[in-house]
Amino acid sequence: MAHFAEIDSNNKVLRVLVVDNEHEHRGQEYLAVDCGLGGTWIQTSYNSNFKNKFAGEGDLYDPVLDKFLPPKTFDSWILDENFMWTAPVAYPSDGKKYQWDESITNWKEVVNDQSQN
Repeated sequence: MAHFAEIDSNNKVLRVLVVDNEHEHRGQEYLAVDCGLGGTWIQTSYNSNFKNKFAGEGDLYDPVLDKFLPPKTFDSWILDENFMWTAPVAYPSDGKKYQWDESITNWKEVVNDQSQN
């Protein structure tokens, strides 16, 4: 069985469907025309060296890289050499807890509220 991801005009994965092996070689045409679904279909696979990852709903397809990518975490994050979204600033290593603050594009310390209600 082969898997094909439908992507929209922004290259976002809408869904993934299974195609039997006899139609794998023409999956785009089979799904769009023969099945009457229209759209753009890109083959995906559980084999991680095939287009980076198995496509899932909400993932992105990068046609230049010919890879499926997880949804971008934040607008400022960049794609690393493993095709994962990474903060442009390294996570602090001081043992404190931080969360990403996109408004300042940096890590912001998480301060626990110790007050009782």
